Amino acid sequence: MIRILENRNEKRKSRNKQDKKHARKQRPPKGLGLCCVSAVCVSTIGSLTVYAAGDPLSVVNNLSNFIFSLIRAIGLILLGFGIVQVGLSLKSHDPSQRANGFLTLAGGIIITFAKEILNLIMG
Repeated sequence: MIRILENRNEKRKSRNKQDKKHARKQRPPKGLGLCCVSAVCVSTIGSLTVYAAGDPLSVVNNLSNFIFSLIRAIGLILLGFGIVQVGLSLKSHDPSQRANGFLTLAGGIIITFAKEILNLIMG
């Protein structure tokens, strides 16, 4: 009787190991999100050109445009993350995650349109 129970336990353990191995194969790689964010940043930054002209004022303006383009890229990433977070919270009915999602969404909108907001303030 004890041998039968031991055999059953061994079979269960082997099935659990096989299930865990199968579950590991279905998950995406851990660094996939970081790679996607890096690819978006590199593609955004790579398409920008900053020319250094003889006029110092145009150099400062070009640098300002470049920096605001970087800020806009970060804002768009936050905006996308906020949309995903709100969608997941609606699916799981989690009010705290929903609040965080809306805060991230609002922050992303503000950061994305930071240059326009500053221009409206300055007049």
